[in-house]
Amino acid sequence: MSGPDPGGTDDDVGDRRRERDHESDSDSERAHDHEHEHEYEHESGSEIGTESDRDRDHEREREREQGREAGPNPRDDRSNRSGRDDRSDRGDHGDRVTIEDDGVIRWFLRSNDGTVVIVRDILSSVAIVAAIGLLLFAVSGIWPPLVAVESGSMEPNMERGDLIFVVDDDRFVGDDPADETGVVTLENGQDGGHEKFGEPGDVIVFMPDGDTGQTPVIHRAHFWVDEGENWVDTKANEEIVGGATCDQVRTCPAPHDGFVTMGDNNNGYDQYQGGAATTIVHPDWVTGKAMFRIPWLGHIRLAFDEFFGGMLGPIAPGATGLIDGELLNLMSTAGIGVGASAGLGVAAAAHRFRA
Repeated sequence: MSGPDPGGTDDDVGDRRRERDHESDSDSERAHDHEHEHEYEHESGSEIGTESDRDRDHEREREREQGREAGPNPRDDRSNRSGRDDRSDRGDHGDRVTIEDDGVIRWFLRSNDGTVVIVRDILSSVAIVAAIGLLLFAVSGIWPPLVAVESGSMEPNMERGDLIFVVDDDRFVGDDPADETGVVTLENGQDGGHEKFGEPGDVIVFMPDGDTGQTPVIHRAHFWVDEGENWVDTKANEEIVGGATCDQVRTCPAPHDGFVTMGDNNNGYDQYQGGAATTIVHPDWVTGKAMFRIPWLGHIRLAFDEFFGGMLGPIAPGATGLIDGELLNLMSTAGIGVGASAGLGVAAAAHRFRA
């Protein structure tokens, strides 16, 4: 005979099982409802948050529109100006040139100050003119190396207003020069083929009668004579002297060794009825010989001399004693036209010569 079932009857076991299943289903339903409520609350909160953000955006937009109608905000404007000024100060500081930071030379070369710019331009003009003058001096060997023609006695080979580049007579010497000079005369040039300015022989610059107070002359050297020579009878062209004898010519016989000269456009020798009215040209009176001409540029020098009436300084005819006057010419010319071309400055510094 079996004993009682410790776990109860089968009906009791089934009832308890059903109760547990029911409780389990209830818990699942409650958990599901809770999750559903949580999701609902979350969605509601998101909708509420989105609406709040939109309200705030609309509010800001209205404030901006009102601000535009009322005008710019002074505080914002001051802030913007301050930022720009700060940036400008920082940018300018990087480009600013000062004596303390860069030194005197760099400051002088790079400064944009009006006075400094003017001084710099003047010095630049003087430096350019001086550099060109020194270069020409190195080639020619005499100062000044340029002469302006003021008359027409050498036409058509030299015109009034031409600027002539001259060199020392011992430079660029042609074949068969006269005596111990570097000058080839027309007489020797005809035989040797040496031509300058369209005709045989060298064109020389000389002081009439050796007088430094007279305007220098630029004429062609026709022939060389020795001291005491009766050159009118021995070497002069009869068509030029017109049958005159030595007794009728004050410079015959020759008082010393030298050149008989004549302008290409003249009808007589300078030593007899010629334009220069000088005695025989001694070699020591020759200050140079012409090499080539620059048309019209000599008018600048002539214009300066006429305009200032000689105030630019004395017109010295030779190398001796002309530095002071020429430097004054050069400096005055450079100072009158700030930034003027170097060619104008050199032309104005040239000497005036009588052809």
